[in-house]
Amino acid sequence: MTKFVSILGLTAAVLVTGCAKKEQSTAAKAEGAAASPAEASKAAPASEGATVFEVTANDQMKFGTTRLEVKAGATVRIVLNNVGTIPKVAMGHNIVVLKLGVDPLQYALAAAGAQATDYLPAARSGDVIAHTKLIGPKEKDEITFTAPSEPGEYPYICTFPGHFAAGMKGVLVVQ
Repeated sequence: MTKFVSILGLTAAVLVTGCAKKEQSTAAKAEGAAASPAEASKAAPASEGATVFEVTANDQMKFGTTRLEVKAGATVRIVLNNVGTIPKVAMGHNIVVLKLGVDPLQYALAAAGAQATDYLPAARSGDVIAHTKLIGPKEKDEITFTAPSEPGEYPYICTFPGHFAAGMKGVLVVQ
C-alpha cells in the first residue's frame, strides 16, 4: 500500500508540474522577482527575541526559501504561507524540520503512508524537531521552537506525497 501511495503521489507531482508552467510565473511575481528559491535567508531577530523566517510554498512543489541560518539555541519562528491555488487534497503543504542525521528520503517515504495523520508518521515522531500543520491554498501556519545546540545542517521537507521527490526541501543551518 505504501508503494502504491508513493507511486500515486509521484505521478500526481509529475502531472501537476507539467501542467503548472503558467502559474509558476505568477507565483514568482508573488514571491518577489529578486528572491531565488535557493537563496539563504538570514532573518533579523524579531521584537519577541525570535528569529523569524517567512517561507512560501507553491503549486510547483517548491519552497520559496531553501536555506535558513540561525545561531545554536536561538528561538526560531517559521511562518509557512501557501501561495498556491490547487486544493489541499491535491496540493497540501507543510514544513517538517528533522533532527540531525535523519534521512529525509526515508522519512518522506514513511510519511506517504500516513494520510490519517496529515502525512506525519507517528512511529517516526522522534525524528522531528518541529512541524507545521498541513495547509491548503492561501493558508498560513507557523511553528516556534528552540534551535538545536549542536551546529549542523538540519533538513526540512514537505511530507505531502511526492513533494519531497519533486524538490520540496531545504536546510536549517545551525551555527
